[in-house]
Amino acid sequence: MTSADTPQGPSQSPLYAKLLGETAKIGWKELERFFARGMLLRVVRDLDLVSVAEAIANDDTEQVSQWLAAGLVERVQAETAADFAARDPALWAVVVSPWVCVQERG
Repeated sequence: MTSADTPQGPSQSPLYAKLLGETAKIGWKELERFFARGMLLRVVRDLDLVSVAEAIANDDTEQVSQWLAAGLVERVQAETAADFAARDPALWAVVVSPWVCVQERG
C-alpha cells in the first residue's frame, strides 16, 4: 500500500476511526437484503473501504462522483450479486446509512 491509499496515520479523523471500528467481515447471505433494496455499494480493492465510507458520510460529492464515474465505487449489480452468491468470497462491510459499502478481500 502507498500513502495515497491509506490514511495518514495519527492524523486520521475521528470519523475515520469510528468507521474503521465498525468495519467487519461479513458473508453474502447477510448482505443480500441490502442488495435487494439497492443499498449496497461495491468498492474496488484498490481503494480504502473506510476512506470511501468517510467520504460518503461527509457528503463529499466531488470525490464520490469521481469514484462513481471511474467505476471504482458502484451499486452492486445483479451479475456481481450472483457471483458473490456462488463464490461466497471474503467480504468486508461498513454501514454509512442508508448505504452499506462492501469490498472483496483476499
